Amino acid sequence: MVAKVITGKTIRGVLSYNENKVKEGTAACIKAEGFPVRVGVLSFNGKLQTFLDYQLLNSKVKTNAIHISLNFDNSDRLDKNTLEEIAAAYLDKIGFGSQPYLVYQHFDAAHPHVHLVTTNVKVDGSRIDLHNIGRDKSETARREIEIDFNLVKAQGRNHRNEILKPADITRAVYGKSETKRTISNIVNAVVRSYKFTSIHELNAVLKQYNVIADQGKEGTMIRTMNGLRYSLLNKKGQMVGVPIKASSIYGKPTLQFLTGQFELNEIRKEPQKDRVKKIIDAFEPKHGKQFQDFVRHMVAKGIYPVVRQNEGGRIYGLTFIDNETKCVFNGSTLGKGYSAKGIQDRFQVDPNSKGAPIPRLPAKEFRDESTHQVKSQGTGISSDLLQKLTEADVDHSNTPYDLKRKKKRRGRSI
Repeated sequence: MVAKVITGKTIRGVLSYNENKVKEGTAACIKAEGFPVRVGVLSFNGKLQTFLDYQLLNSKVKTNAIHISLNFDNSDRLDKNTLEEIAAAYLDKIGFGSQPYLVYQHFDAAHPHVHLVTTNVKVDGSRIDLHNIGRDKSETARREIEIDFNLVKAQGRNHRNEILKPADITRAVYGKSETKRTISNIVNAVVRSYKFTSIHELNAVLKQYNVIADQGKEGTMIRTMNGLRYSLLNKKGQMVGVPIKASSIYGKPTLQFLTGQFELNEIRKEPQKDRVKKIIDAFEPKHGKQFQDFVRHMVAKGIYPVVRQNEGGRIYGLTFIDNETKCVFNGSTLGKGYSAKGIQDRFQVDPNSKGAPIPRLPAKEFRDESTHQVKSQGTGISSDLLQKLTEADVDHSNTPYDLKRKKKRRGRSI
């Protein structure tokens, strides 16, 4: 079992997120503890008002919304009653057993999981301390519950990659609501799972799923104010549909938030550098082999090379997305020999030459017209995706060191 604890300042946002899932048919509220009526007849306003009544007991507590997800292995056979028991046991172990809480069973992922919604303001007006709750309480509770309920243990097992499909552009671009849900699901999954250290590296991953984080062009208001929005991409890599502000997405993956992630991810992905370098070094550019052979080699190992080219077709950058360890590396950060120039030098190609080969996989050779899946190397990834990973793109990013904090405007808040 994997437990993720998120704290926030608005219980309405947490509640709306889960209730919208219920409306979409991808979740169900299966338990309501500490509420005046049973879950089947409890309205949105009834749920919200109960939480607000508690929070009004101590208006000084600003961080008062708790959102927890409990995620289980596919081999864990868990019915509704067992999920309720696990949720109750977990909350009791971390000190929230006497709090009002809701349990939502979600059906929008490949693995079974539930979301818990509660508050840390107690009935006497005191608050439950949230400092290091994940490390000090949640981890202990998780391990005990794995034993008590005979669950697959999270620690020490090989984690499977999270299944995330590219955005369905034809379905998503027509309305803002559908676009927002599509973008939100993809962005939250990527930000939660991958280790990236710049907007450019984040976009390298997002583009696999037809999404891009856009800071706007130089001189635009969004760029000047250090804003960020997310958009869908069509097959040509062009932004389509209605762009969604980062601040309006659940979890708020804004520039300010991402900047903090950059610093953490720099440390988190460091141990995985050697794996990428060893896989690169294992490829021998013997006589007759071309850049696309190198791309095939990397993809077969779960690493997707993203090539950046200028309008003249010259390659000036190379990024490696390791979908096994969920780490993203610019080639130059791995060392001089792993940069775009370093890799091309292995093929004795002049990167400033217009005749330099553009690393694309020939669709005719690799596409199975009946299934549209890559047959070679057993990668199980579509050739459209491979082409997207290796085609020229536009750098929409700043390095994290170029980011400036937006000054808060004083005034009344609503």
